[in-house]
Amino acid sequence: MLHAAPDLIFGYGNPSRGDDALGPMLVDHLRERPLWLEHGGPQRVELLTDYQLQPEHALDLRGRSRVLFVDASATCAEPCVLFPLTPNPQASVFTHALSPGALLAVFERIEHAPPPASWMLAIRGYSFELGEPLGERARENFEAAILRAREWLAAPAEATATGATPRP
Repeated sequence: MLHAAPDLIFGYGNPSRGDDALGPMLVDHLRERPLWLEHGGPQRVELLTDYQLQPEHALDLRGRSRVLFVDASATCAEPCVLFPLTPNPQASVFTHALSPGALLAVFERIEHAPPPASWMLAIRGYSFELGEPLGERARENFEAAILRAREWLAAPAEATATGATPRP
């Protein structure tokens, strides 16, 4: 009997570009302060970070029932926004930098199957200049995003798979 791969939380962004560090920072926070272990532990959740999404990351989605992408956003509402994702075959896949929707479309193409239920946790950032530290407003938004990520972890897989927004 095959077992499903653990849920995946994938934070991406460039830690050298100020608030762009929010995605990897959230994953590092979960890794260092494993309160999420109470929601099933490492066998249920895998943590991954990178600078950007690439076509090769489609392989990281294999066998998963849920995926949470985490990234900084210069345009989302404060403090953060959690929303379901769908494959976006219109997005360019001829580059090594992909959107989550384009990555889901790559998965569909190579696996000939629908991707796992996927969500985006966008954290509002303000400054993305090379060499800048994380800003104070972004740090406040980060704290709220930690709570949203924990809510996502605590929600039953069935709730997130049907498009329901996880709530406490």
